[in-house]
Amino acid sequence: MITADFHTHTSFSGDSEEQMRKTAAAAAERGIKTLCITEHCDLDYPEEGFEPDIPAYRSEFLSVREEFAGRPELLFGIELGVMDYLAPRLREITEKWDFDFVIGSSHLVDGADPYYPEYFDRLGTKNGILRYFESILANIKAFEDFDVYGHLDYAVRYCAEKCYSPLDYRELLDEILRLLVEKGKGIEINTSGLRSGLSHCNPHPFILSRFRELGGDIITVGSDAHKAADVARDFDLAEQALRNAGFTRYAVFRNRKPQFYEL
Repeated sequence: MITADFHTHTSFSGDSEEQMRKTAAAAAERGIKTLCITEHCDLDYPEEGFEPDIPAYRSEFLSVREEFAGRPELLFGIELGVMDYLAPRLREITEKWDFDFVIGSSHLVDGADPYYPEYFDRLGTKNGILRYFESILANIKAFEDFDVYGHLDYAVRYCAEKCYSPLDYRELLDEILRLLVEKGKGIEINTSGLRSGLSHCNPHPFILSRFRELGGDIITVGSDAHKAADVARDFDLAEQALRNAGFTRYAVFRNRKPQFYEL
């Protein structure tokens, strides 16, 4: 049973209005023993609100952690929006703050977010997904101070043809996954894809299986909740997907170090 949610957002993220206390309370109600808050940090995002006030976030986090007294255990995380040219600025952030956990994610490709229809209108489905994966490879080569790479096929949530085939990108995906394994990094299984109309979590079951086949062992589980109602949502489906891909355990990070728990 999965009892840790390692991808959640509250009002310190530009796309959430949820109170951290409500998120923690929801986790406790759903049997989550460990909750990691991972506020967005997307430097150079074209809209305001995606560069968090980390001192204010840290202050609120400490207050809520004290209030909940380990029920659930609260951990201090960040979700970095990675683009290769941002590497020096991102390193400044990870070196300055004592995060328990850092997600590296790709939200912007050449300055555009696939969330917006213009991205796929301009590139088309297949080229848009291809360019997204190409950017991830470049990002991982340029920046490696993260613990897992988040929602590896995030872009697919927003294309018109949600039923894509990872086999169309197998060579590129294998290069990404091999590089992650080589660098000792993990990936996450993110259940928000199901809430976006996909028939599977992010990433696709094929990608989960290939990561395991290529030696990947570090995997975290995240709801990507932006409101309390979505904390730990569909974790039963995530557990089954992990088992189907050959995983028997998942990771929890404290002080940037993974500890493993049986499914």
